[in-house]
Amino acid sequence: MDEVPVHVIHLNQDDPRKCTARIISSAGLAELHFSTDNAPSRGVLLDPTSDMIQGPQDRRIIDIGGSVVALDCSWKQIFPSINTISSTTSLKRRMLPVLLAANPVSWGKPGRLSTAEAIAASLIILDRQSQGEKILSQLTYGNEFLKLNEQPLDAYRTAKSSKELVKMQWEFFDEPVSSDQ
Repeated sequence: MDEVPVHVIHLNQDDPRKCTARIISSAGLAELHFSTDNAPSRGVLLDPTSDMIQGPQDRRIIDIGGSVVALDCSWKQIFPSINTISSTTSLKRRMLPVLLAANPVSWGKPGRLSTAEAIAASLIILDRQSQGEKILSQLTYGNEFLKLNEQPLDAYRTAKSSKELVKMQWEFFDEPVSSDQ
């Protein structure tokens, strides 16, 4: 299986010493873009604000040459950053199912993944396990991420539909309580 092209739209909003996008780019595992102008037009944009979960249906996009694209920005700037990118690209916006962060800033927090953790998780869910593990190998906490999320990642990778994947995540994690209850 060919490796999936990995791209990061990098907005220089975080501490460069902690930037996992720069780490994986330096290792030749991702291409950095400092504007949306040169970002790929076909693929999946990892977007934690999306209402569509990345699932088995996205493998088709990847299998025909689509890319996994991440946005590297501050969590404090996520909404305006996503709005800017959504208006300038035709990438399919997808959120990841619930996973635990292993990065030192957000360790153990559901969904607060670093850019490299999110890309690796996306690749593993797309059944590109070895490519995801190669990305995680660049991080001092990469093995910890795999250990924390071993069972959910294995399950997510084998899901037959996005609907199944959405239900599956609540077998591993507490479902959020609706605010109207």
